[in-house]
Parts: sequence; structure tokens; C-alpha cells
Amino acid sequence: MSATELRKLSDVDLNKQLDVLAEEGMKLRFQKATMQLSNSARIKKVRGEIARIKTILTERGA
Repeated sequence: MSATELRKLSDVDLNKQLDVLAEEGMKLRFQKATMQLSNSARIKKVRGEIARIKTILTERGA
């Protein structure tokens, strides 16, 4: 999701999305550790999305 799309979401929705991405990031790290990860670029994308959401939440003061 782009930052513009994320800014349209409520704080509750952003926190839910953050939880989903954190879970996905954990799964990707486990796959990397066990040599089962096929798309290593996805880790970087998930981390970027998490950072983007945290930035928006910080800007809102939530």
C-alpha cells in the first residue's frame, strides 16, 4: 500500500495492518532461517511497509 492509501485508514485499521505485517515478517524470517524462502525481496518490502505505518501513526500522535 502507498502512504496515501494508508493515510486514509483509521488508527485501528493501521494497527490491524501492522499486526498482519509483523506476523508475515516473522514467518518470512523463519523461512529464511530454514532455507525455504523463495522471494527474499519480500522481507525488505514488509519491513518498509511496517516502517511506513509506524511513521503515519507517529505523525498522528497515536
